[in-house]
Amino acid sequence: MRTTLTVFFKEVKENLRDRRTVLSALIFGPLLGPFVFMLITNSLLTRELNKADQPIRVPVIGAHYAPNLIAALKQDGLVPLPPVADPDMAVRNRDAEAVLRIPEGFGKSWRKGETSQVELIFDSSQSDTGGSIGRLRSMLENYSRRQGVMRLVARGLSPTMMAPISIDQRDQSTPQSRASLIFGLLPYFFVLTVFVGGMSLANDLTAGERERQSLEPLFVNPVSRWKILLGKLAAICAFSLASLFISVIAFAVCGRLIPAERLGMVIDLGFSFAWRVVLMMLPLVMLLAALQTLVAAFAKSYREAQTYQSILMMVPVIPSMLLAVMPIKIADWMYDVPLLGQQMGIMRLLRGEGVSALQLTHVVVAGVVVAVLVGWLTTWVYRSERLAISA
Repeated sequence: MRTTLTVFFKEVKENLRDRRTVLSALIFGPLLGPFVFMLITNSLLTRELNKADQPIRVPVIGAHYAPNLIAALKQDGLVPLPPVADPDMAVRNRDAEAVLRIPEGFGKSWRKGETSQVELIFDSSQSDTGGSIGRLRSMLENYSRRQGVMRLVARGLSPTMMAPISIDQRDQSTPQSRASLIFGLLPYFFVLTVFVGGMSLANDLTAGERERQSLEPLFVNPVSRWKILLGKLAAICAFSLASLFISVIAFAVCGRLIPAERLGMVIDLGFSFAWRVVLMMLPLVMLLAALQTLVAAFAKSYREAQTYQSILMMVPVIPSMLLAVMPIKIADWMYDVPLLGQQMGIMRLLRGEGVSALQLTHVVVAGVVVAVLVGWLTTWVYRSERLAISA
């Protein structure tokens, strides 16, 4: 145990002096994700919320053919702009979010009681125009509905004839569960933070020392290699865990800065959320440390190890991609799968559904078992005499 602690304190002390490791594990890794996430989310929400409170400015072609329609749309928040010569080109070139065109025969069809058509020209591939297009389409549909009711009343018919079926919508979502739509990638950010937090250290403590030819003198000492490996793994876990703590705190701060309440959402990333996340991620800290060390053991240089680690980094992406493209129903066995169990557990916490003690136990125990197995495999690789040879 003394040997393991000696190796642990030595590696931690030396890597705290390394500016590259400190920047990667304790600054860029845990803080870059929350900063970028908050910046993008906050700017998008603020822009859309501000646009929702502002009038919609849309060029209108043929406004004089439907003065009543234009007057009603103005009351709902439309500001008609002068017509453009080429509406298709104006939309494609982003000179206008949309163009409303009223044909010459609109008034004639209206007086006959027939369906009068208007044309709404827009580009659905432009994501920043979706809110305005939706509002404008809703204005037109509301006007059409009101006029349809008035036509029925004028003919002595009940307006309920237009709606033979009444839909009573009961949304089962809660303000907190709706917040998971914004923070759906949070589990991946936590996994990525742990991975980046220990990557530089794992590369340096195995491939880096192998390249500097300092592993051979270390292995010559009359000490069991598993004790040396355990000290190195403990140092990697310490940096990864510190990176995770910083990331959890940073996201808790970001949750307070995002105006989710204006969207009817509640974001709770406080202490109750934080300690459960850390508990679920703890086995993953051990597992990724062992995996990174195992991968670095097959590299003869620090740069080669970085190449291998970049490939390994794709593994945490798989559960996030599956959950993003496939409607997976949560089952109990999923908590026994490392990475997937953490993803499911954190998502349930985000939705306010909670994670039971049994589910937490499954996530932790399954992760520890797999981490021990990978650690044993890494120990077996560390016994090879070829590990100390860099050439």
